[in-house]
Amino acid sequence: MLVPFFTFAQGKKITFDDIYKLGTFKSEGVPGFHSMNNGKFYTEAAKEGLLKNDFISGETVETLINASDVKDEKGNPLSLNDIEWNNDEKKTLIFTNSEKIYRRSRKAIVYAYDLQTKQSVKVDEEKILHATYSPTADKVAFVKNNNLYYKNLVDGKTTQVTNDGEWNKIINGNADWVYEEEFSFTKAFQWSKNGTYIAYYKFNESKVPKFSMTMYDSLYPSIYSYKYPKAGETNSIIEIHVYNVATGKDVKVDLGQETDIYIPRIKWTEDDNKLGIAWLNRLQNHLKWMTADAATGATTTFYDETNKYYVEINDDLKFLKDGKHFITTSEKSGFNHIYLYNMDGTAVSQLTSGNYDIDNIARVDEKNKTVYYSAAYHSPMDRQLFAVKYSGKAAKPIQVSTGAGTHKIDFNSDFSYYVDTYSDINTPPVIAVYNTKGKPVKTLVDNTALKNTMAQYAVGKVTFMKVPNSKGDSLNAWMLKPADFDANKKYPVLFCNYGGPGSQQVTDKWGSVSFWHQYLAQNGYIIVSVDNTGTGFRGEDFKKKTYLQLGKLEIEDQIDAAKYLGTLSYIDKKRIGHWGWSYGGFMSSLAITKGADVFKAAVAVAPVTSWRFYDDIYTERFMRTPQENPKGYDDNSPLNFTDKIKGKFLIIHGTGDDNVHFQNSVMMIDKMIQNNIDFESAYYPNKNHSISGGNTTYHIYKKMTDFIFKNL
Repeated sequence: MLVPFFTFAQGKKITFDDIYKLGTFKSEGVPGFHSMNNGKFYTEAAKEGLLKNDFISGETVETLINASDVKDEKGNPLSLNDIEWNNDEKKTLIFTNSEKIYRRSRKAIVYAYDLQTKQSVKVDEEKILHATYSPTADKVAFVKNNNLYYKNLVDGKTTQVTNDGEWNKIINGNADWVYEEEFSFTKAFQWSKNGTYIAYYKFNESKVPKFSMTMYDSLYPSIYSYKYPKAGETNSIIEIHVYNVATGKDVKVDLGQETDIYIPRIKWTEDDNKLGIAWLNRLQNHLKWMTADAATGATTTFYDETNKYYVEINDDLKFLKDGKHFITTSEKSGFNHIYLYNMDGTAVSQLTSGNYDIDNIARVDEKNKTVYYSAAYHSPMDRQLFAVKYSGKAAKPIQVSTGAGTHKIDFNSDFSYYVDTYSDINTPPVIAVYNTKGKPVKTLVDNTALKNTMAQYAVGKVTFMKVPNSKGDSLNAWMLKPADFDANKKYPVLFCNYGGPGSQQVTDKWGSVSFWHQYLAQNGYIIVSVDNTGTGFRGEDFKKKTYLQLGKLEIEDQIDAAKYLGTLSYIDKKRIGHWGWSYGGFMSSLAITKGADVFKAAVAVAPVTSWRFYDDIYTERFMRTPQENPKGYDDNSPLNFTDKIKGKFLIIHGTGDDNVHFQNSVMMIDKMIQNNIDFESAYYPNKNHSISGGNTTYHIYKKMTDFIFKNL
């Protein structure tokens, strides 16, 4: 059971150093956690090495890897902070000197470490991407210089699988920029079940328009250029290949004649010779799953789904070990639910139903024919673990987890236990082991130290509320009041908003409210977040109302919410502000323009100011192309409403933002100059979309704080 920890009035003041330098409010986890194959143990990283702990007792039973045993070729110690296991847990890959590329990609010097021999072998002399053991652990596949390789750990020989890789032209085994960002993967190859084949993507991005950024890194700044398809522009042409490791034969898969498509997923079936491939049209409203014959490349469609808006892409599809069935999720009923199918595509049964959304499939216990899944069942704001049988008879889902809030689940291999990271909006996570009946076994981390620390500070309590919009909807919201809140006073309000399609900020979990928000609250501000129309876990209709008109309904809801709050006795309706980052920055830019009569001030960080400037996969999913839908793009672009600005506006961007380009803020500023609008701005040299590193985070939040204190 969670016990909320918050205080009133008296308490130490939260400082910027507490938040951004000292780590005063940092929560604990289990570093190096990995549920081991036998289901009875898990790993934990410690100073002395990698420990093997018992799930029931939590006690260390063995040191799997002594830190002193792990050395590079020169005898220097290697850190165990970043490792990946092979299938039988007798070997690990150790990643060192990592270098971040984009959101999910990084390259590193990689070592293959054998727990029995205690030997470390460098996989390659250079930094490489996506090093991955084969199922037999005698080979490691990786990507370097846009080509796919594998190293044979037995004889030390490295084989180059592809030879045509070239920067800004051909990529093998690694996702191009837009796939990495919008389809949420960067490693673009997979070993087959037995290691006979490697399936890989080939991206031909030769005709994709190039985007260039100035990097202020020397006397004469350098130019970083990469391929970035904006809305309506040319995409990479995708090929899927299957490479036979034993023979060296490379087979191109038949994806059909249409090339202006997406392949958002590949996934090997339980058959070593059958590769699953997700095919998606450019409009993203038609999804097909196919199997490809590894020897011939011939494909057969086994699943076909269309949607009048768009089809969501996720990782829920599971091929069952019987080779005859698969399980997946779909919104075709109006809510996201779980379905069982035969491999020929015929439906067997709908496993869940009702007016609520499944968040994800946690695991499938095939021995007991049970699907475990996370659902926003009781409320869009919470997440609970459920189980449902798929034995052929109609079965009623059973709730496994208990306690209002959010349960993040990690099962062990034999389904005897699961680890539950459980929190609510006011309470730090408790990490505990449960059996699959939901009975507690062992608490691993309770974050007592953080709770005791919080009890010493003036930390306010967050409450949930419903906010009406002008269309008859009730919007979910949270409110953070100062710890010494006085209902007889009037307070300024700062909206914290993201608001993008399917997103969610109003959730009953720790971290939904930051300690920066607590800092503002202790200085006399009420902080509010409202999940507007288009946000997630309220069914497909609510989420997809914003189709073809991103920004319109969303900002109308934010304006309605501000007007509603202005009627409350303790709110100063003349001092309402709005801040957001990325899509939230887009919303803040609309708040200070379209919402000029309601919002006194706004802070937009890394904002999209026109969807014409953003990438095609994300934008076209919700807006189609600018050529098809110019009105939808322009009627809700902040660029076209800068003349309405009355309040104070701070716009912030990193000049090295590869995601939402600095161009967005530059063009917004240009429009404000043309309309003689006063504004404040800050730009962070060479910083990407996160605008972080070094003292940057401290500086940007201090900049925003000073602006809010001065202008709201």
